[in-house]
Parts: sequence; structure tokens; C-alpha cells
Amino acid sequence: MTRWSHPDCRAADSRHDLPIAPNLLKQDFSAARPNTVWLADITYLPTGEGWLYLAAVLDLATRKIIGWSMRDHMRAELSVAALMMAAQRQRPAAVLICHSDRGSQYAAEAYRKQLAAMGARPSMSRTGCCYDNAPMESFFHTLKVELVHQRRWTTRDEARRDLFTYIEGYYNRQRIHSALGHLTPEQAERTAS
Repeated sequence: MTRWSHPDCRAADSRHDLPIAPNLLKQDFSAARPNTVWLADITYLPTGEGWLYLAAVLDLATRKIIGWSMRDHMRAELSVAALMMAAQRQRPAAVLICHSDRGSQYAAEAYRKQLAAMGARPSMSRTGCCYDNAPMESFFHTLKVELVHQRRWTTRDEARRDLFTYIEGYYNRQRIHSALGHLTPEQAERTAS
């Protein structure tokens, strides 16, 4: 018997012996205020030079992309760089939960050490269940529909420029969300302050 899976929900490679954090969210995608629950994930984008990997951190309360990193590989430094950007830009609450899939980039010692230094509690999705990180998956779907599938990048640098403009210039500042009462992520963040 073959199990059907959604084509946009490809599980991270969780075949590793690194520690796995419990799923603290259990698909409860509500956050009373910013910087209490962050979601993290990685996607890959085609270019003429090969894949470009994008790690992003999303604040659940505001849907704002608060940290991101791009590399030509998926090693732990990719996810750590996105997390560090988020920590430097925001003021994480003392009770911050950082939720991700079970990929080795999020189970890696460097990532776990950064979470510990921030006082954040790690949380991980169940094996192969993209719905456990649905708002993050939704962002990547939106990114691909609104940008990636509209472009063919010759170089990774071209893709980086477009991704920067999309995230920082459009998605966070101009794109409204029904989940936010038709506010942009930045408006939601200001309203919550």
C-alpha cells in the first residue's frame, strides 16, 4: 500500500542520530504576541548555477520573516545564520519556542547551542508531517507562486537579489494576510507593540 503525500510537503531528511526535540506546538498556530513562537524551515530554488537554499524564520504572531539566510548548501550554518539574524533583529521573549522540522540542520549541535544561548525552547514536527509547520510551509508556497515560478535565474546572485527584494520589500511590508485581519506583517508587529 502506498501512502499519498502532498507534492509540496516533502519531508526533511530526518535520518540522523542527532537529538530530536518534542513537538511543543502540536499544530496550535496561535501566538498571543510577537517573539514568543518562531517557525523555521528551508526550501531550495533552481538557478542556472544549481540550487540556492533559503532558510527562513517566521514570527507566528505577525507572519513576518524575521530572519533568513541563503547558501549553495544545506549545512547547519544555513539555519544558524537565519536564526542569528532573527535574534539580532527581534527581542525574543523569555518563553520563546523555536519550531522546525526534524532535519539535521535543526538538530545540529551548532543550532541547538544557538537556541540555548538565546534561552529558547526547541520544538520539532513529527516525522514527515509538513502540516506541523503549516504557516512556514504556507510562506514558502506563497514565495514560489508569487516569485520563484515567475522567474528563471541564471545565477544564484540574481536569485538572492530577487529574494531579498521580495522578503524585505514586499512580503513583510506590503503583502496583506487574512490571518492578520488584512494587515501586513510589519503592521501586525507595530499593532502588537
